[in-house]
Amino acid sequence: MRYLTIWFQSLTTDWHRAHSPGLAATAFVLAAPEHGRMLVTEASREAREKGIHAPMTVADARAIFPSLVVLQDDPQRPAQLLQYFAAWFIRYTPMVATDAPDGLVLEVTGCAHLWGGEETYLAEIISRLARLGYQVRAAMADTIGAAWAVTRYGSQGNIINSGQQFTALLSLPPSALRLALDTVERLEKLGLRQVKDFISLPRTALRRRFGQSLLQRMNQAIGSEVENIVPIHPPQSFQERLPSLEPIVTATGIAIALERLLDGLCSQLQKSEQGMREASFKCFRIDGKTEQINISTIRPSCNAHHLFKLFEFQLPRIAPGPGFELFVLEAPVVEDAGAGQQALWKNNNGVTATRVAELLDRISGKVGSGHIHRYLPDAHYWPERSYIKVMELEEQPALPWHTDRPRPIQLLKNPQPIEVTAPIPDYPPMLFRLKGKLHKITRADGPERIEQEWWLQEGLHRDYYTVEDEEGCRYWIFRSGHYDTSKTYQWFLHGFFA
Repeated sequence: MRYLTIWFQSLTTDWHRAHSPGLAATAFVLAAPEHGRMLVTEASREAREKGIHAPMTVADARAIFPSLVVLQDDPQRPAQLLQYFAAWFIRYTPMVATDAPDGLVLEVTGCAHLWGGEETYLAEIISRLARLGYQVRAAMADTIGAAWAVTRYGSQGNIINSGQQFTALLSLPPSALRLALDTVERLEKLGLRQVKDFISLPRTALRRRFGQSLLQRMNQAIGSEVENIVPIHPPQSFQERLPSLEPIVTATGIAIALERLLDGLCSQLQKSEQGMREASFKCFRIDGKTEQINISTIRPSCNAHHLFKLFEFQLPRIAPGPGFELFVLEAPVVEDAGAGQQALWKNNNGVTATRVAELLDRISGKVGSGHIHRYLPDAHYWPERSYIKVMELEEQPALPWHTDRPRPIQLLKNPQPIEVTAPIPDYPPMLFRLKGKLHKITRADGPERIEQEWWLQEGLHRDYYTVEDEEGCRYWIFRSGHYDTSKTYQWFLHGFFA
């Protein structure tokens, strides 16, 4: 394993300078109130050169340098900046973790060769951050502990060759092992001011005098004890990455990159007998911004051509800006999709046919997945309860659809009240008014009585009529309860026929 640690020497002050050009070459500090006083929390390089440092009071700092610029500190900003840079560094490796308050840890195993080797890789990262206005130190080693120690305390070289972390630690101070402050102070009081002074001492004596934490940090740094990172975005099991040596700015180049990634990812899925249900295509721009588009499928799919067609609808939304340097394709949701048996004769699989599912995927890509629904019959009498929405094409109905009575192609979720004129009880209505428009009925059929489901709730029965107005439009309306001239009864519109 190879790890890279990065130390932002002046994280928040560099951020202020990058976002406020007027602070260039200006001595300034960040300050926050504490017990009625304003204390310096971080000082710029120019302020430190004048002897101003944290946690000095602002009053003392201004006594040293009267024209000092004081800015309000935001305690949340360091964590926010680390999260931003952790996401930004995914262009260099998929395994990035924050190391509060001012560092990052990257697992870079197998990544450096894409930039021509570890030296070029590290130089690219440092120079890229410098162009953004951030001064950093960085080092690479086989362990997190060794890389961290050399980053902050090393003076010779920032790339520790594989297996050389023990030697690299010897001349460093005890604090390079990420020890607690009281442990460092006790070591220095005993004259153990470098790692080489105690790293070879008997472990039992060190444990008895300084506790297990010292041994753990030593073991982690030299590699005899495993230390793992917790990345901000755990890499997906199915992921393909494609870096670009030159920025990609054309739609053709983006499409070619997507095709290559799909071919590689679908090959992975086929070997694992998996199919993607959701996928995201991320494009990392050289200015630090990220463009992303997502797709979803109705059935698990590893058909690269079909998946490209789904992405193709959204490709125009991608803004290349100054150009893309990295493309990443991920399948966060996959399902089993074993190889299906090929039929010798033509058959009809209905909605379970692969081509039907792919057609629905393409339609949802154009109109949105929320506009396509599938319903199955449910065991209820009332029309609005007689069906259920399902998400899967493979789900089979528990009972058949009732086709002995006509039903509208569009059923309202909630029946809409209407005004109806009917001549005599149980006679089809002559006209009705809907949203201020009068509809004269020319044909009618009914009534069809549907009783209330008393085991669910109490209520009146419904008498349904299928009616057609003078314009040829057909409606499904009903009267709630018995006709009674002495009582108020209500009519409702419940659906529309084709």
